[in-house]
Amino acid sequence: MILARIEDELVKTSSKYSNPLSSIRYLVMCLKTLIISCLEVKGFVLAFTTAAMLHKSILFIGLINNDNATKYDHIKAFYSFSSAPPLDVYIAFILVVLSFSYLFKGKARFWCLVACNSLFSLLLITNLMYYRGYSSFVSPYLLSQTTNLDNLFSSIISMLRPVDFFFVVDLLFLAGLGLVYKAFYSRVQRSVYTFLILSVLSVSYIYYQHVQMDLSGNEDTMLFRVAWSPNQTMSNLSPLGYHMFDTYNYFKDLKDSQLTPEEQNEIKNWLAQNQEKLPPNDYKGMFKGQNLVMIQVESLENFVINQQINGQEITPNLNKLLANSLYFSNFYEQVYNGSSSDADLMANTSVYPIRTGSAFFRFPNNTYNSLPKILNEDGYNTLAIHPDKGSYWNWMPALTAIGFEKTMDDSRFNTEEKIGLGLSDGSYFKQIAPIISEQKQPFYDFMVTLTSHNPFDLPEQYRSLNLSEDLNNSKLGGYFQSIRYTDEQIGLFLEKLDQSGVLDNTVVVIYGDHTGVHKYYNDEVKKVEPQESWWLDDSKKIPLIIYHKGMNGKEIFTIGGQVDTMPTIAYLLGIEEDRYISTAFGRNLLNTNKSFAVLATRQYMGESENSVEYENRLKGIDISDLVIRKNYYKEAGYK
Repeated sequence: MILARIEDELVKTSSKYSNPLSSIRYLVMCLKTLIISCLEVKGFVLAFTTAAMLHKSILFIGLINNDNATKYDHIKAFYSFSSAPPLDVYIAFILVVLSFSYLFKGKARFWCLVACNSLFSLLLITNLMYYRGYSSFVSPYLLSQTTNLDNLFSSIISMLRPVDFFFVVDLLFLAGLGLVYKAFYSRVQRSVYTFLILSVLSVSYIYYQHVQMDLSGNEDTMLFRVAWSPNQTMSNLSPLGYHMFDTYNYFKDLKDSQLTPEEQNEIKNWLAQNQEKLPPNDYKGMFKGQNLVMIQVESLENFVINQQINGQEITPNLNKLLANSLYFSNFYEQVYNGSSSDADLMANTSVYPIRTGSAFFRFPNNTYNSLPKILNEDGYNTLAIHPDKGSYWNWMPALTAIGFEKTMDDSRFNTEEKIGLGLSDGSYFKQIAPIISEQKQPFYDFMVTLTSHNPFDLPEQYRSLNLSEDLNNSKLGGYFQSIRYTDEQIGLFLEKLDQSGVLDNTVVVIYGDHTGVHKYYNDEVKKVEPQESWWLDDSKKIPLIIYHKGMNGKEIFTIGGQVDTMPTIAYLLGIEEDRYISTAFGRNLLNTNKSFAVLATRQYMGESENSVEYENRLKGIDISDLVIRKNYYKEAGYK
């Protein structure tokens, strides 16, 4: 066949090549024809694409299991869990996808293979960028969250790393091959028979391996099982298999939304078993009847509190507040796929975020027993304020459903001064201060800041810290400058509230929505020189500061997390525990014998008395996921 093709080309073009130079060109053409024919006969592009996608899968696994997905580790790629990933299963999933190329003929088959490879590379790179920020992977639920992309382009691009180039280098080779050799794959015929054989054999092999691994009894190596860590499920199934399984679960969940009696009893029992019924202490009702202003600060980490750089305080205003605050220094972030919106959820409902996607997008109309609802019953006016669009993380309809009477997004502000994602914190606080001062009391105002969002590229005119050029140009230096700027604006804001007299009768709660520079750029932080040990603190801690003018400050070392915010604030405001204790997954950090926090990644911070207690606390994340997915509180009679 190959020789016949060369002979055919010779007959067609022999008359064109009569001089020596033309003869050389003709020989080159014949050689190219020989190479192309050999490649087509041996299925070179299919084999090359399969090998490339397999290598990308291994590279991906080696990245996500090491150093915030920025450096590849061969050992962690192959032995990250109890056994090595089943590479034969990886290949089978790849061939299931590539088998569809046989439904095309001619060059269409070649470009189909290139397209499959390109989409796979895009999927892996997207997963890496998302994982570096949120320790999780993209899912079908995120497709409904495209409104978040309006102002996030620079933040997304900042998640890229040089190693990501290896996911596209093979595509450059294939694209060049297809463009240079115009006749490449031009004679390939459609083969439905080959498609059926390849796809059926691949699916059958996956099923066989699934049965074999499930029969082994080792849950950690089972293929189609949601493991304790998405990384393990990813390693077991391969990136392609993981997303196929995730998509299947997505549609399954859409149909499986009815709460069963067994699930209802499981939820009730867990909530009842985890209640602490302790005698009240002096903190109960300390601020009863007071106004409440809660400020959720973008990317505020605990390691900058009371810290200096070149003799300059990074957060001088927050540091000053500590003299009149309850300061929780062992307070952890617990956000997951929903990022900042998860912080909104936990602070107001004491419910852990769902395990896949964002609760605000998937279940924006859910019923909760929330802080704004309880306070509204006590005569409070409630208001939620964001300096971004109401569609960002779908926060406006979600917070309305949670119980806020009124909401304000960027459409209610003069947005002439923007920094990064939107309205600057300076302009935001200036415009909010008179609104709060004139508000009917008592009130609960929930506020979110924005300027200190990554990639921490605060304009030069707002950078007030005197840093070395190298540090100032780094992500770490940019983070210091951004947090310092927001700290200054918070100081000015509270000063205006004090001047209006509102601060005399107001409790101010300040906390971070999640960590910042360590969450997104921990790999770069480690490279900053000269290095100081304190800025390497990647402990996942965020500060929780409860301030009241004239109060004696106290640092509280009890370990807790964002889910504990609502019960703690409710206790200070004198709200009786029976109004929230049966719905809260968190606990009152001012009256507890327990010191722990369960992070979204199931990392356990603190100590437990025994393994049963430890497992039960971890189970709270899954029980909470069930509560949200099945809208349990509505079924339980809450409105």
